[in-house]
Amino acid sequence: MEKKNIMFLCTGNSCRSQMAEGWARKYWGNEFNVYSAGTKKHGMNERAMKVMKEADVDISSHFSKTVEELPKVTFDYVVTVCDHAHENCPYFLGGKIVHVGFQDPPALTKEMSDEEEILSVYRRVRDEIEVFVKDMKTVLEK
Repeated sequence: MEKKNIMFLCTGNSCRSQMAEGWARKYWGNEFNVYSAGTKKHGMNERAMKVMKEADVDISSHFSKTVEELPKVTFDYVVTVCDHAHENCPYFLGGKIVHVGFQDPPALTKEMSDEEEILSVYRRVRDEIEVFVKDMKTVLEK
């Protein structure tokens, strides 16, 4: 059986889409070719990498990229993980676009100074993304 191609799209491809890619590779890597990208590049978020590593998912080798930098493949599914990316999602021929909005940890924590409080926000969003990814086939096949 040929693997389907899935891309997680966010604004900066630094946090939420990277977390989703990491979870999808862990849970569905045998069924999907997994990619993530942004409408812009913001660089990798250090806190996102840290909280994913806590969950035994290493995304430290990932890098921030735009859709144009991805291999030229046809995406069966494009999952937008933030509202901005959903509103500005490029057109993908033949791919099913699914929107699942997650809150943006950097935006939620920009006024915080306590590192543990900041990381708790990242962990919450990480865990919400994991719940979605674990059950994503149900959502994608609707």
